[in-house]
Amino acid sequence: HVQLVESGGGSVQAGGSLKLSCAVSGYTYSRACMAWFRQAPGKEREEVAGIDNSGGDTYYADSVKGRFTISQDNAKNTVYLTMNSLKPEDTAVYYCQAGFYCRGAHCLRSCFWGQGTQVTVS
Repeated sequence: HVQLVESGGGSVQAGGSLKLSCAVSGYTYSRACMAWFRQAPGKEREEVAGIDNSGGDTYYADSVKGRFTISQDNAKNTVYLTMNSLKPEDTAVYYCQAGFYCRGAHCLRSCFWGQGTQVTVS
């Protein structure tokens, strides 16, 4: 049974920073990639950043390149999203995803989700 628990969301002023965390439990030895998605009201869920298990392959959406950094601590089975220079358009619910069949940093199947954490930038 795979579980993902996100934390670190909150409210911040434009230009500020937040760091999200996602702890994964269950079958962690076979996890192949991790990613962060976000969904703003009235919009589709979009992939923000991803990383493969080795850390050698990362992905960033154009809208966050240079501002967000995805990282992981495999010993703790935790992935992080460090968000700097936040903008109001970054406001969304942020979801963590764990992938067990991945192509690089992107999950192809057996993708599991966390419950989401709200990020509000004003």
